[in-house]
Amino acid sequence: MHQPVLLEETLNWLNVRPSSVIVDATMGLGGHTAAIAARLAGGIVIGCDRDPESIEIARTNTAPWADRIRYCRAKFSELSSTLPALGYAQVDGILADLGASRYQLTQPERGFSFMADGPLDMRMDRSEGITAADLVNLTAEKALADLIFQLGEERRSRRIARAIVRARPLRTTRQLAGVIEAVAPRAGRLHPATKTFMALRSAVNREMEELDSFLAAAPGLVRPGGRIVVISFMSLEDRKVKQAFQALARQGRARILTRHVVTPAEEEIQQNPASRSAKLRALEMV
Repeated sequence: MHQPVLLEETLNWLNVRPSSVIVDATMGLGGHTAAIAARLAGGIVIGCDRDPESIEIARTNTAPWADRIRYCRAKFSELSSTLPALGYAQVDGILADLGASRYQLTQPERGFSFMADGPLDMRMDRSEGITAADLVNLTAEKALADLIFQLGEERRSRRIARAIVRARPLRTTRQLAGVIEAVAPRAGRLHPATKTFMALRSAVNREMEELDSFLAAAPGLVRPGGRIVVISFMSLEDRKVKQAFQALARQGRARILTRHVVTPAEEEIQQNPASRSAKLRALEMV
C-alpha cells in the first residue's frame, strides 16, 4: 500500500480511540483509512471519496479491516447529507487530505500529470463534469490567465495563457506541458507547468468551492471534544483552512491544536518526495 503523508501526525492529532467514529472524507487509496481502522475496537471509519476507481483500490488495500470501515462514494463537501444518511448525526473526528491520490497522479489516462503522456482529463470522477481539455481549448485568454493566476498562483499566467490559446487545440498532457515550458523556462525546483496543472485540476474539480463547503459544514458534524484534521498541499488551500479555524476559535466554538502548521520531517520527505508541500492543521470542537 502507498504511504500516506504525515501518517503518525494525523493519527495523533485525530486522537483515535478504540470506540471512535472517524470520517476519512477523502479516502483516496485508503492509507489513512487503514491506519485509523487498525486502531479501532468497536469503532468505525467512514471512508468517503468522489472517485469510484480509487474506492475500489481502497477496498482492496483496506480489506483486512473491512469490518471496521463503511465505504461511501461522495464528495467531501456533501458530508452534511452523507453522514445523516448513514445514520450519524455527529462523529468523533474528520480527516480531509486535500491532495490527489497516487493512483490519479500515476495513471496517464487520468491526465493529472505531465510525467507521462495522457489525455487532458483531470476529473476526479470521470463520470461527470468538464475536462481540462475543455478548459484549455474553450476558455477565453483573459479568463484562462486569471484562472491560472488565482488557482495556481502562477505569476507568468498571462504569458502562459497567450501561448495556450495560440497552440490550440491541445489534447494531451505532454502537449500542454511543452507549450508552457517553451514560454516559461524552469526557475528553481518546480517544473514550469506544475502550477498551471494544479490550477486546471482545481478548476475542473471545483476544489476551492468544495473546500469552502467542507469547512462550513464539518464543525457541526463533530461532537464536542472531537477533532478536525486537514492536510493541504497548496498555499491557497492552507490559507482557507487557517482562516476557517481561526474564525471558529474566535467564536469560541473550537480550540486550535496546531499553533504552527505541521510539516513532514526530513526523513519522510526523503522517502516520499510528494509529501514535501504537505501542511497539517488540527482543531478540537468545544
